[in-house]
Amino acid sequence: MLLEDRNAVVYGAGGSVGRAVALAFAREGARIFLAGRTRAALDAVAEEVSAGGGSVQTAEVDTLDQAAVDAHADAVVRDVGGIDVSFNAVSHGDVHGPPLLEMPYQDFARPITVATRALFLTARAGARHMVKRGSGVIMAITASTSHQTLPEVGGTAVAFDAIESQCRQWATELGPHGVRVLWLQTTGLPEALADVDLFPGYGTGAPMTKADFLEWTRGKTMLKRLTTLDELGNAAAFAASDRAGAMTACAVNLTCGAVPG
Repeated sequence: MLLEDRNAVVYGAGGSVGRAVALAFAREGARIFLAGRTRAALDAVAEEVSAGGGSVQTAEVDTLDQAAVDAHADAVVRDVGGIDVSFNAVSHGDVHGPPLLEMPYQDFARPITVATRALFLTARAGARHMVKRGSGVIMAITASTSHQTLPEVGGTAVAFDAIESQCRQWATELGPHGVRVLWLQTTGLPEALADVDLFPGYGTGAPMTKADFLEWTRGKTMLKRLTTLDELGNAAAFAASDRAGAMTACAVNLTCGAVPG
């Protein structure tokens, strides 16, 4: 197994991306520490991990709270001796639809400030322990939005750009200590859109139904399909493993060709 006896913390673990990553890490032998704000969602993922034979613990953690993030990381280390993988899948509170001319500043800024703060605090909390052991992997997630020119996405593209830039800086500072930092870059994730029925036009001129949106998004890829959650989880597990030991300061490109490498 790729991650046997590794300790992996997944932040935002109650969401669809966090769930997919946690299940993939567990299948590859990692001990899973689920962190997030909603106990019920965390418990649901924990039940799936346990049903598959995985070792899992949950904790309510607000990733915007510095003291809470640090305390949780310290508790994990006291319990199992170290953190090998830290994956940030925290949602950002994005607002899509209104053009920037009509968007309140707080709606534009929210995903940027949430994304940068959550990544900084979780990365730093894990890295402080990783550098002492001379190894570790810190991971985040972005999407093709950061490399496309799309209207009506509010602060989403800027937030993804900020995540990628911050990951590069962490990578250059932590690399000499044996710690790798990278991000998974996806298309839209259809399985994560289950509760959304109507989408903005994104410059097409009219709002789109879910079916229209998926067809339009697929059309922007070379493979004419979108990233699945299973593919995301499997790629995360590989990137976190020693088999990807030479990878840092880069994207794991899962955009189906929407963003050429």
